[in-house]
Amino acid sequence: MILIYTKNFSNRVGKKVEEKRKEIKVTTDGPYIVSGAVPLFDMTIQCNNQGIPGKWVKGKTYPTTETYSLCRCGQSQNKPFCDNTHIKVDFDGTEVSYNQPFNEMAKTIDGPALRLKDAEILCASARFCHRGGDIWDQIPQPSNPQIKNNCIRNSFDCPSGRLVIIDKEIAQTLEPALEKSIAVINDPGVVDDIAPLWVRGGIPIYSAEGKPYEVRNRVTLCRCGKSTNKPFCDSAHYPEEDREVK
Repeated sequence: MILIYTKNFSNRVGKKVEEKRKEIKVTTDGPYIVSGAVPLFDMTIQCNNQGIPGKWVKGKTYPTTETYSLCRCGQSQNKPFCDNTHIKVDFDGTEVSYNQPFNEMAKTIDGPALRLKDAEILCASARFCHRGGDIWDQIPQPSNPQIKNNCIRNSFDCPSGRLVIIDKEIAQTLEPALEKSIAVINDPGVVDDIAPLWVRGGIPIYSAEGKPYEVRNRVTLCRCGKSTNKPFCDSAHYPEEDREVK
C-alpha cells in the first residue's frame, strides 16, 4: 500500500490527540522513554547468498506497557529494553544532531520519471538501496516501469528515511503507509545485536531538553551508543569496511 503526501509530514499524519499520546523522549545519557503503548516488534533483513537484502521479515512482538524504556547505550543485557547499564558504563548520550529539516539535508537526483532526495547523514546501512541495482544509478535512466517500481520499492524499504522518492508525473512525494510502531532491526551483517530502532508512522521524538525533532514517517534511532549523529543512527553499528555509503 502506498501513502502519497505532498505537505510536511507533521502536518498531515493522524489525529493530534493520537500524536500527543504516542511519543518518544530521549533522556540525558539514558534510554529512550516510549509512551502511548507503541507496538514493538522485531524486523529482520533477509539477504540472498550475495548478502543483498531481499525483504523485511517481521518477527516476534514484544510485550510492552503503556510506557517503557529502550536501551541506547548498546550494552543492556535485556535488549532492546534498558536495564540501567548506561549508569554503570558512564554512557555519554549527548545529542549532537543539528535537527535540520530533511529537505535542507538532502541532495537531489533528477530522472525522467522520478526525483530522489537523499540525506546521506541519515544512512542506517540497511542496504535495500542496492537491491536490483543501485538506486542512484537507476533514477537517471530512461523511463522504464520496472526500474521505476524498483526505485520506489527500495526507497520504501529504507528504514531511516534517507531516501525519499518524488513521482514527477503526478508531482507528489511517495511514502509507505506505516502504522505508528517501533521495529527492532535484526541485521545478519551485524555481529552484535545493536542495529538501530526503526521508528515508523510519524511518532514524535523529543530531545532530553524537550525540543521536538522533525516528525518523519521513517526514522532510525541509534541503539549501539556510537553514532556521531545522536539520537539518530549514522551506521556506526555496521562494520566500517563493509559500509556502502553513496
